[in-house]
Amino acid sequence: MMDTDRATLRLLPGDPAPWFLAATADNPRYTFASVAGRYVLLVFPGPASYPGATEAHRMLRTAQAEGVLDDVHCAAFAVSIDPADDAAGGPRDAIPGLRVLRDRDGAVSRLYGMLLPGEGRRARYLPAAFLLDPLLRVMACADLMQLPAVLAMLRRLPPPERHAGMEVPAPVLVLPRVFEPELCQRLIALYEARGGQDSGFMVERDGRTIGVRDHAHKRRRDCDIGDEALRAAIRTRISRRIAPEMRKAFQFDPTRIERYIVACYDGQEGGHFRAHRDNTTPGTAHRRFAVTINLNDAFEGGALWFPEFGPRRYRPPAGGAVVFSCSLLHEATPVTKGRRYACLPFLYDEAAARDREVTPAGVAEVMAREPAPGSRVAQGATFR
Repeated sequence: MMDTDRATLRLLPGDPAPWFLAATADNPRYTFASVAGRYVLLVFPGPASYPGATEAHRMLRTAQAEGVLDDVHCAAFAVSIDPADDAAGGPRDAIPGLRVLRDRDGAVSRLYGMLLPGEGRRARYLPAAFLLDPLLRVMACADLMQLPAVLAMLRRLPPPERHAGMEVPAPVLVLPRVFEPELCQRLIALYEARGGQDSGFMVERDGRTIGVRDHAHKRRRDCDIGDEALRAAIRTRISRRIAPEMRKAFQFDPTRIERYIVACYDGQEGGHFRAHRDNTTPGTAHRRFAVTINLNDAFEGGALWFPEFGPRRYRPPAGGAVVFSCSLLHEATPVTKGRRYACLPFLYDEAAARDREVTPAGVAEVMAREPAPGSRVAQGATFR
């Protein structure tokens, strides 16, 4: 049935689709959570011997050749559970638009309710297809035999940014006038005097969080702020000018800050940071909110955007901030001219601090105690 076979399919329209890691032909740890921002067709064709599997792969390749699957409007994934698929003539990637995910241990299939235990310890496989919206929420789920109907539905859908019938802005907070021009200039001068180091990003390997570098994914240089007076100035302004607005907008009380850096996205290097989330590893799971504070205006490109919520770009003025949940998929678009300087702290609270198993020295610090006018600090409570 096109709607949902409630007896066999665990996920229903409106449900969030589970995230996972899986191997592709060229990536042993493809991150499914990173594909948000377009429609996603997730197909479980079943073992190679299943009568409909070959036809399902043929239909997907046809849709890719037609341009229906193009990684912009829609990205499709065929989940391969059968090692026989690796043989010559088996299903292959057709990029852009179509990738084969290797699910040799059945973990992804079990996660989606496709692989069920059967009598005599023989597992049962339930071939199916899921159409997801740009937020990776289920729009439709169907038996594999109804894949043509799912593809027909996909062809009728509006552009991804209009999937809700209207433009939906990202749930972010934009705040001008956080840093004064003088503080912005002091931070830029610090970077220009000391220079920056090539900046990587965090990934999980065997349960550990490690830093890696890949200029195709991220190109940025960072300068650590070691001067305590500058750190205190940053904490004070976050405490007085950002934290009160976070309590109003998000009902979240930030008490701790991680990372004091001046970051530089250089147009000569095409400085950028491709779509990512900031709290997906054990060592970063404590992060609750990210803050982007632009320090200058003299650059082109270099906007912030949130693919799950459409193409709108965010570029606060010099001294202004964008505050957003670390769970949101976001991207710093390439700087095409000039240099973009920014201060990029993470904020979290005491509950997250307790959950954090290890706090590297000098990374996470308690935020400023200076009271902001009208804040609960000024009324006598402790801002820890």
